[in-house]
Amino acid sequence: MKRRATTQQSVRIDYVCHGVGRVELRRFDPSRDSYVALTALLHRAFTRLGAMGLNCTCVDQTVETTRSRATRGDCYVAVCEGRIVGTMTLYAPDRESSCELYRRDDIASLRQFGVEPVWQARGIGTLLIAFADHWAATRGYAELALDTPQPAAHLIAFYRGQGFRIVDFVRFDGKRYDSAILSKPPVATRTLASWSHRLTVPARIARAA
Repeated sequence: MKRRATTQQSVRIDYVCHGVGRVELRRFDPSRDSYVALTALLHRAFTRLGAMGLNCTCVDQTVETTRSRATRGDCYVAVCEGRIVGTMTLYAPDRESSCELYRRDDIASLRQFGVEPVWQARGIGTLLIAFADHWAATRGYAELALDTPQPAAHLIAFYRGQGFRIVDFVRFDGKRYDSAILSKPPVATRTLASWSHRLTVPARIARAA
C-alpha cells in the first residue's frame, strides 16, 4: 500500500466553474513554474492573517522556505488563464513535525495551502481540498489533517464546512498563537477516480470555497 508522496505520475485536471472559466489543477513544475511567484501568492493569500497579528509562516516566508516546504511533499497548483491562483502541498507522515498527529503512519497532511485573494470564494479552495481528500484516500491514509490559527474563526468555519473536525491544539515553535489541528477521514471521490488523466470536475464540487 503506497503511503508516501510520489513524483512519478503526471496529474492534470481541468475544472470548469461557471462565471470563472477553466481552472487547471496540476503538479507544480519547477521547469515552468516559479517559486518566486508561488511565494508571492502565499504572501497575498495570508495578508488577512498577517493583519490579524498572526505570524503564520506563509505571511512572509522566503522563497527558499517555499521551495523547501514544497519539495518535502507533493505540491499542486490551480492555474487559470496562465496564472497560478491557488496551491497546496500534500505530505506523507512527517517524522520531524512537532505535531504528534502529523508523525503518525496513517496520517496525511495538507500544508502551504493558499488561494489568490481575488479568486477566493469561487470554489478553488474546495476543489483543492477535494483533490487532497482523494489523494489521501487512494494512498490508504486513515485521516487527512491540517492546521490553522485558532483565532482565524473564518478559516476554521471553512474547514468544518469541508468535513474537518478539531482534534487538538498545538503551539508551533516561534508562533504567537495556538493552532487548531483539524482532521477528517478521506474519501476517494468517484468523479476523481481517474485523477491521473484529464477530466472535468462536475459543478457539485464547484461550490464556493
